[in-house]
Amino acid sequence: MRKGVEAMYYYETNSTDPCFNLAFEEYLLKNRTEGDILMLWQNDNTVVVGLNQCAEEEINREYVSAHNVKVVRRKTGGGAVYHDLGNLNFSFISDAGDVEALTFDRFSRPVCRALRALGGDAVLSGRNDILLNGKKVSGVAQRIEKNRILYHGTLLFNSDCDAVTGALSPDPEKFRSKSAKSVKSRITNIKSELNTDMDILQFKDAILKELAPDGVERSFLNAEELKKMEEIAKVYRSREWTFGRDPAFEYTNRGRFPGGTLKISAVIEKGVIKDIAFFGDFMALMDNAEVCETLKGTVFEKNAVSEKLSGLDIPAMFGAITEDNILSLLFEE
Repeated sequence: MRKGVEAMYYYETNSTDPCFNLAFEEYLLKNRTEGDILMLWQNDNTVVVGLNQCAEEEINREYVSAHNVKVVRRKTGGGAVYHDLGNLNFSFISDAGDVEALTFDRFSRPVCRALRALGGDAVLSGRNDILLNGKKVSGVAQRIEKNRILYHGTLLFNSDCDAVTGALSPDPEKFRSKSAKSVKSRITNIKSELNTDMDILQFKDAILKELAPDGVERSFLNAEELKKMEEIAKVYRSREWTFGRDPAFEYTNRGRFPGGTLKISAVIEKGVIKDIAFFGDFMALMDNAEVCETLKGTVFEKNAVSEKLSGLDIPAMFGAITEDNILSLLFEE
């Protein structure tokens, strides 16, 4: 950010919808081409995966389905993160300057300074983590758009740590691909590391004061701009954007049921089943090649697979193994 006393433009989205918020941020990056911008925002119960990650590998499908956790892909790199209303997100948008000289340190310094002002020992660690008293409280990422840079990150203030672990803990043995993997780190909540007792609204006010010590100019998108921003949000809301970008990956799972054992091996590419095979000791009356051929080209989604299975003679091909058994292995239920 530029030095000086010029006030920073400050935006709030007034929404906890991750697709709306990511679109809002992107609209500012592309359309506010002058001055320094700060956003503070929150998402409700969301896994946000990195641009180059395989979404299915990063989530615990059973957990996110059972807890109505949204899954959205952002347009910056790095690893998958969990957001809830105990987490505060920040975004800086500024002139990029010398791209070759860009470092995460440029924007991490004010965040660390803000956390230190609240009584914690905050430092930038590795490529893109901020540690507070030795434990991770923030993951950050950045993106260049023409001559502007977006730098954003999380601040785990009082998040549900069980949800963080539950939503982001798939079994690595079930997935194999060449996509970027998240590195699991020891995390903590900022609230538990500070001597000062405060709620997240007080924390937000304190962070805003520290990140913009020279004051802010509160700014808004007008109705026409919000309409244009909603067009961007449609991309983030699409399944194709979040899962259609997934590289080809192999999925394997097995289970034991009253009707016998069943193992499923599948190749998923861009969110679609490219190949699938079933093995086990179940007492079938006929080969299951028909179900394999039928499922090829099907979107890797429970309702889509269930619809295809419902038209097939599952008892003949799988004996006492049921459609529900098959779906439970495919979708972690």
